[in-house]
Amino acid sequence: MRIFDLLSILNPSIRPDEAKVHLASWNGIENPIDVYLAGKFEEWQRWQRRRNFERKLVVSLISLPGSDRWLFAGVHHSTVPEWVEGKKEYWYELTEDQSCKEMNGRLVAAFRRPGRQSYLNAENWADKIQLSKIFGEQLSIGEFPGFKAVNLTKEELELIVRQSLESWRTALSNVAGVYLISDTVSGKLYVGSAAGEGGIWQRWSSYAAHGHGGNIELRKLLAEEGTDRAKEFRYSILEIADLHASHLDILDRESHWKDILMSRAYGLNAN
Repeated sequence: MRIFDLLSILNPSIRPDEAKVHLASWNGIENPIDVYLAGKFEEWQRWQRRRNFERKLVVSLISLPGSDRWLFAGVHHSTVPEWVEGKKEYWYELTEDQSCKEMNGRLVAAFRRPGRQSYLNAENWADKIQLSKIFGEQLSIGEFPGFKAVNLTKEELELIVRQSLESWRTALSNVAGVYLISDTVSGKLYVGSAAGEGGIWQRWSSYAAHGHGGNIELRKLLAEEGTDRAKEFRYSILEIADLHASHLDILDRESHWKDILMSRAYGLNAN
């Protein structure tokens, strides 16, 4: 399904030939997903070095970690910009379309960016901007919620690690423990453990970067189905331990959870 088809259901007056698509990505100074999560994207987008929004509507898409995935950040009605001499930039009065606001921060589009272009005439690309998924709630990364409440998507884990969010980094790097990776497609489980310096944070940083963390069955799965398959994983914590706990003790607890969850016989643990 095209995202413009969904937007036109929400607001029938939205037409690609009246819209610009803004592909917001790293500009050498700021990453727009960080700006968005800080609640400052709308103001950030208003400032443009050129007259980039010369249409009635602006459809905002923000680059997500990984390839060809974009977070929908709203449809905005645009006006003639004001040149601000002090900043040497144009300032646009952008007003979000309330009919589409419920999808802001929830809709993810799949789209291969044409080169380095950031401002596209929507009618030329509307057929290629496809709906990938819709989150149940707006994408946001809050403060660390406590070990029992951790339940992260792959996208969320990537954002946490890339941003090195302090409360998450502090909590996860100061404990060893046993964690769970759930494949939401097959329902299969993988039980892993982290011990020693860096704790769970160091181990999960590897998953954020590569998806498989070097694990045999996970590596095999991604080799067969592609690296994007890791987007369907979720990450949670089964139990924590002191960083100084012996490696053997942690492995014993890992084995215990493998037995309980039967992740060797029916899941993704090879041993």
